Amino acid sequence: MSSHHPIAAEMVRSYAELAAINHLGGTQLPSKAAVAAITEDLLHLLFPGFYEGDYLEGKELGPAITDLLGSLEKALTREVGKSLPAKSVGEESANSKVRSFLERLPAIRAVLKTDVEAVMAGDPAARNVEEILLAYPGIEAIAVQRMAHELHLLGVPLFPRMMTEWAHSRTGIDIHPGAVIGPSFFIDHGTGIVIGETTEIGKDVRIYHGVTLGARSVTGAQSLRGRKRHPTIEDGVTIYPGATVLGGETVVGKGSTIGGGVFLTKSVPPHHLVFAEHAALKIMPKAERPRGSEFII
Repeated sequence: MSSHHPIAAEMVRSYAELAAINHLGGTQLPSKAAVAAITEDLLHLLFPGFYEGDYLEGKELGPAITDLLGSLEKALTREVGKSLPAKSVGEESANSKVRSFLERLPAIRAVLKTDVEAVMAGDPAARNVEEILLAYPGIEAIAVQRMAHELHLLGVPLFPRMMTEWAHSRTGIDIHPGAVIGPSFFIDHGTGIVIGETTEIGKDVRIYHGVTLGARSVTGAQSLRGRKRHPTIEDGVTIYPGATVLGGETVVGKGSTIGGGVFLTKSVPPHHLVFAEHAALKIMPKAERPRGSEFII
């Protein structure tokens, strides 16, 4: 008989004392690996021919799509079923939500076409659709969020958030599945973007890397849950790198531009420009640095 590992007893005691971060004996949870695989298959379905090992290539589309949809429906039903509360768990409930979601995929593709067109129209570095779909992380993040948002609207918990976190880990772009995003949405570069749960974004909006659309305060999180905490960005707005826009009552009006590095917690009328006036830049020899300067250079 093998002896116990010296730390085993301490770990068992920890499980008893810190039960809130255990899930022993509870209902089965969605698999992170399964969610990743399903999301990748859904991207294959949305953008056929753009992914390595795409098994739709060279096949008759009707039967190939039927096979892919069949396997996706089974996998989705299994993992969505694990996401649903115990009182509502049942293959029929999960299956009806999954079928409703799959029926929305053609409409999602139609909106994604406008997102790709927005990149082509707005980025002189974009040479063709192939480059956009293969080399622009913003499109992948938006595609995953648009799918996750539909599941969110269908009342599926947990699974949509796992989808967008998978995209976040790949792209550096964090978009909550609850955010409402209009067509022709252009994320330029994208790294470090955060878009909160109750954000509302109109059509023809462009945002750059490092932008945060967040909550003004998270003090008393329980009382804030379910309330509008994140800003509304109206049609045709551009938000440049490093800007932070906070608050559920904050509205950036149609056609306005938010400059880089701006910290904004109040509304902006339509067709306005918001920019930060920075301190004057100085360049001097190191030997002439004033005594007592706080800069260690």
